[in-house]
Amino acid sequence: MSKKSLVWLAVLGTVFCFGMRALQAQDAPKAKVNDDTERPLPAFRLDFALYEAEDGKRLNTRHYSMNVVPGFGPSNEIKIGTRVPVETQKGEMQYIDVGTNIWARMVEKGDSIQLEVRAELSNFANPEQENRTTMPLLRQLTIRASTVAAVGKPMVVGIVDDPNSKRQFQLEVTVTKLK
Repeated sequence: MSKKSLVWLAVLGTVFCFGMRALQAQDAPKAKVNDDTERPLPAFRLDFALYEAEDGKRLNTRHYSMNVVPGFGPSNEIKIGTRVPVETQKGEMQYIDVGTNIWARMVEKGDSIQLEVRAELSNFANPEQENRTTMPLLRQLTIRASTVAAVGKPMVVGIVDDPNSKRQFQLEVTVTKLK
């Protein structure tokens, strides 16, 4: 046999051996995939209602909504408001956020879903102060709550009374499973 024939025979033998190994690898049993990774993540919509009442009569209702996937990311947030410049004692300008901030997080715990909510609301104590150059007086309201989510039912997560008036604020959430 010539040298060329031996080289071609060696090349064909090598290709045949590697080809057989590739075919065997394709027939190898597949590793079991963790069932948790193939299960679609549930998604929920959180509908918040902030009720403002005085002497038991509702004066105002504000609605906010967000979609949440339990355990996906650190949290979800809605933020609405105004950044108000305020001069510090050193003559520097600092900005204060005035408005509504709602933060929510859901975590699956066995068969239940834990809901964590933080709502921070602030506004001007005297609305006419908004455009004044003096230091504004602000009212603040904060509700932080943790509870087990009841899907499809409105739940009150917090109620606070305004210490300077007869007004009361109530934060309610309805959790809806999305399809």
